[in-house]
Amino acid sequence: MTILVEFTVAMLMISTGMSLDPVRFAANWRRLSAAAWCRLLAATFILPPLLALLLGQVLPIGRPAMAGLFLIAVAPGAPLMTRNVARRGFDMHMAAGYQVWGALLAPLMIPLLVGGAAWLYGRQIWIPPLEVLAVVARQQFLPLVIGMVMMHFAPAFSTRVRRLLNIAGNVTLTVVIIVLLIKLGPALYEVSPWLALAVIAQAAGCLAAAHWLLAYPGLSPQTLALSNVNRHVGLALLLSGAHFQNAPLALPAIASYALVAPFMMALYSRWVHHRPTPDSPL
Repeated sequence: MTILVEFTVAMLMISTGMSLDPVRFAANWRRLSAAAWCRLLAATFILPPLLALLLGQVLPIGRPAMAGLFLIAVAPGAPLMTRNVARRGFDMHMAAGYQVWGALLAPLMIPLLVGGAAWLYGRQIWIPPLEVLAVVARQQFLPLVIGMVMMHFAPAFSTRVRRLLNIAGNVTLTVVIIVLLIKLGPALYEVSPWLALAVIAQAAGCLAAAHWLLAYPGLSPQTLALSNVNRHVGLALLLSGAHFQNAPLALPAIASYALVAPFMMALYSRWVHHRPTPDSPL
């Protein structure tokens, strides 16, 4: 199953790379100021983990569930993010640049955030940065670069193939999700109303943090908000199993977020597309 998931992600990321214009891809980020980068850092890596810790304190979800929620909060940039954003009519180049930026910072920020949170609770947990780097390089960097290189050297072939890769990847992904939901059924049955509320609040917090904090010149807050809520569930599962003794108890929180995030993205995109603009009649 793991090999199938990685193969599916690779197909979709190669298709994404074939759809990107490198000039526009880079131009979206070269013009950002230091203040904009600080806002991105806060919305992506600082506020979501703080919200997860806060929810774990005010809601009776238990320490393992809080750990699962926290791992989701420190793992941005799901590999399928750009395709989800593009299908909803947002800026694919901005989303892809955000994903690359988040993946570059993940090997630094995830060990620091997890280690700091563990220290607060009297534990010592260290996640090697190279372990995180290996995951994001294999799942994100490599297939994205392959797609961009193929588009540069064989544009006609890439234009024909990228749609086939996208269709094949999405069909395979749908099958994988159905199988995973069946396998996760027992864990999902254990989700309490409090945990469901915490997961919804976490997803809403990721949306709100980016939507309002990133309303800044040079940024696209709607695109980044949609991207920010789509956290890297696969990486959270991997880190949970490798570094947490109560990993099975953290699974319901991670699995619940994987189910809630697409619905929150759909609701947000619907709200963005249907809300009145300042110049439109109410």
